[in-house]
Amino acid sequence: MPTSMTPKERWLAAIHLQEVDRLPFWPKLDGSYPRAQKSPFNNMPNPVIHDWIGSDQHIGIPGCIKEVRTSTSVEITREANLMRTEYRTPRAQTQMIQLFDEDSQAWHPVEHPVKTLDDIHLMTEIYEDVAVELDPDQFQQSKDKAAEIGQHALTTNGIGKSPLMHWVEFLAGIENAHYLLNDHQNAVETLFAAMHRDMLDRARLIAEHSPADVLYLVENTSTTLTSPQQYLDFCYPHIADYAAITDEYDRNLVLHMCGHLKALLPHLAKLRARAFEAFTSPTLGNTTLLDGRSQCADKCLIGGTNAMLWTNSADVIIARIEKDLDCLPHHRGIVVTSAGVMTPLCAPETIKEVCEWVKTYPARMN
Repeated sequence: MPTSMTPKERWLAAIHLQEVDRLPFWPKLDGSYPRAQKSPFNNMPNPVIHDWIGSDQHIGIPGCIKEVRTSTSVEITREANLMRTEYRTPRAQTQMIQLFDEDSQAWHPVEHPVKTLDDIHLMTEIYEDVAVELDPDQFQQSKDKAAEIGQHALTTNGIGKSPLMHWVEFLAGIENAHYLLNDHQNAVETLFAAMHRDMLDRARLIAEHSPADVLYLVENTSTTLTSPQQYLDFCYPHIADYAAITDEYDRNLVLHMCGHLKALLPHLAKLRARAFEAFTSPTLGNTTLLDGRSQCADKCLIGGTNAMLWTNSADVIIARIEKDLDCLPHHRGIVVTSAGVMTPLCAPETIKEVCEWVKTYPARMN
């Protein structure tokens, strides 16, 4: 077993199911976390809090591509806490409106751009018109940021989201997405084909050029949003294509899946992804680390907890994590995290206590 590793080395070894000096630990802190804490943490940026906790950081770096259009446009404007995305073709336009929530420090769609069959056709034009190319300025920024981070953290870059999940989350909204898919399946599948072509281009360009250690598909997969059959029909074939590209370039593909996954594990096991991130335990999720290791033997599992667990005292959190780790056949390919975003109800002192325990846990590498 290695005697000492940097955070980057530890992360990469875990992602490849290799031996690590200890289990990596990463609480996922977002913009809402510091503002909910007591002094001095409420005035600290998240990287400083991470350093105080002692976590193995996981940092996104700038992307390296840009969109090019000929006959359509996508324009984003912001006014205070409102963000408007306008989609225009020569014959029509539609819009998405998102509002910024101060407490969560996140944008949430309140109006989706696709409501009718005409909107489906419009959005298809939008995706058929787009091309992507390397952006020299952003590419340089991404290389500079990766060099600055060095061994201090794992660096990440997002490719995007598969068509069905983007359709459900952003284009049509959960309820209308299913109605439209049922009522106008051919038209929606034509839109998906255009979206998929765009994603293939993005995946290839990013896989070829991004200096990030891992590439993400931010899927937010959950059988509470789509059915297992819909996953097989729409998500699985698309993700398999993206994974083939990242595999061709020997890149580390990570799927961000933060919902109910148990019914999908036999299918997820076949994807050429290195890791599943935000692997969320019951009762918020429905999949334990043992479930994941039993059915996805060659995947790194990043998570293993849930937000409700982190509302307890450190000893309760530790006892649960210990129980879930002890029953595993080995601990290669395990990264202990908050799974989803760390709840602001958990104080930094509690996270630090759990972190220090994880670092001493006698991980089995054989």
